[in-house]
Amino acid sequence: QVQLVESGGGSVQAGGSLSLSCAASGYSGYYGMGWFRKAPGKEREGVAAMDSVGRIWYVDSVKGRFTISKDNANNPLVLQMNSLKPEDTAMYYCAARGGGYCYDLGRRQTYNDWGQGTQVTVSS
Repeated sequence: QVQLVESGGGSVQAGGSLSLSCAASGYSGYYGMGWFRKAPGKEREGVAAMDSVGRIWYVDSVKGRFTISKDNANNPLVLQMNSLKPEDTAMYYCAARGGGYCYDLGRRQTYNDWGQGTQVTVSS
């Protein structure tokens, strides 16, 4: 059974850093995993994603500030967020897909498993 367990998040002042972690179980072989976020009044958007063959994707607004990583199949997916801005405030969700190839890592429809979400709040 697939399970995604998120941790991290919290509140920080602008310019600060936070780290999100997503532990996944139930995947074998090829997979794709990523982070999405939803701010009040906005659509859920992709933030960063990667797959098991080394492809990585970032939304333009976080390039150079956020880093997604996953050392191996058994380690959690980590999103290191630096130089945070108030506009990064949102609920962040871990997403995953096992089996079928993830053609578009940044598209929410790519993923069929989702975590419960963790809040990130950045104050100015």
